Amino acid sequence: MDKKHHILLVDDEVAHLETLKRLFEKEGYRVFCAEGGKSAISIIRQNPINLVITDLMMPEVDGIAVLKFVKKTRPQTETILMSAFGTVEKAVEGMKEGAYDFVTKPIKRATILKAARQALDRQALVAENRKLRAQIAELTDERAIIGQSSTIRNALDLVKQVADTDVTVLITGESGTGKELVARMLVERSERANEAFIIVNCAALPESILESELFGFEKGAFTGASQAKTGKFEAADGGTLFLDEIGELSPSIQVKLLRVLQEQEFDRLGSTVPTKINVRILAATNRDLDEEIRLGTFREDLYYRLNVLKIHVPNLRDRRSDIPLLADHFLNKMREKNRRNISGITGEAMNHLSNYAWPGNVRELENIIERAVVVDKDGMISSDDLPSHLTNTSEGSVRSIEIQIGTSLDEIERQVIHETLRSTNGDKTEAAKILGIAARTIYRKI
Repeated sequence: MDKKHHILLVDDEVAHLETLKRLFEKEGYRVFCAEGGKSAISIIRQNPINLVITDLMMPEVDGIAVLKFVKKTRPQTETILMSAFGTVEKAVEGMKEGAYDFVTKPIKRATILKAARQALDRQALVAENRKLRAQIAELTDERAIIGQSSTIRNALDLVKQVADTDVTVLITGESGTGKELVARMLVERSERANEAFIIVNCAALPESILESELFGFEKGAFTGASQAKTGKFEAADGGTLFLDEIGELSPSIQVKLLRVLQEQEFDRLGSTVPTKINVRILAATNRDLDEEIRLGTFREDLYYRLNVLKIHVPNLRDRRSDIPLLADHFLNKMREKNRRNISGITGEAMNHLSNYAWPGNVRELENIIERAVVVDKDGMISSDDLPSHLTNTSEGSVRSIEIQIGTSLDEIERQVIHETLRSTNGDKTEAAKILGIAARTIYRKI
């Protein structure tokens, strides 16, 4: 038996519970015991349980209620029901709710062990199938992250390592680098892959609307609230909530989000009754949150709750070796989308693509390739099909500066900022994107 498997036994008959506990411990399982459904739910919330074996007939919280809780919060966990008063109706109800098996008391040693082994075997098979589906999706999905450079492979290796956990992940990177794709990869490889995946763009809604979108509200909570509404947290219960542009949250919503992360509960607007949830939170930002904390616009305690694990998505200019791969990928996609017969990209055009600074990152490259596909006339994308700011070396190409040994760091920083601003014709926002810092940092340093 696999000693890593955790089994929860639930029964209000203490003697029967002890008998089962000795049986499964002898077989090498890690065993948890609960003397009733209420205690079982608490244990499930706090521990990684692989299999629940629960009595059906218990006071207050019965076996069906435990089963429903398991399927809502831990859908990958299998459940076996047992009862001395088993009926066909109860068995059917349990199987409809997702129970793996139904056994009757008195429990026979061979029967319960066989049922447990089979349930755990199915769980392992489902996990393996999910892993294979994720690998196939990575190879075939047009949304997959393309690249072989060390910087992007390091990020993707980290995705694979933590995807099947419930750890909160903070995804950082400039706009257009593919942070949402990383979030989707985390979900597709997780045990929550078949559950809700809700995306919220925190920068797209004003504070008053965003609060009600996240937490929902009760009827009459404010003028115009003619009926109750379920918020995004509640809708994502059992699944994953992706908070994009997390750095745009107002201080008041930051406080409420901190509570959700700490307690896994929240209050609907207009309600004083906490709503319990089981949600994995992924967050993304293109801001420098360390700088935001220093400026007092982002809570440090919230940052540490979000930044349990950070995955940084590199900008395109830091993985230039991937540009030909990405360009070919987008060419295949766009010629099919626009029904154009284009054989490839000329060497000169590819050089321009490889040498451009790409302030808009992968998203900008995709748009440029689509434009080139649409305007091309001879079946081969050339420099003439690219925008002038890519082919004009004074604007689009990568420039360098010479730094003498012994130059102070302050002076190096001054020269880099000055030359970057020159290359963007004084556009501080674009210069900030190229340098990977916040626009306000450019203003402050100037």
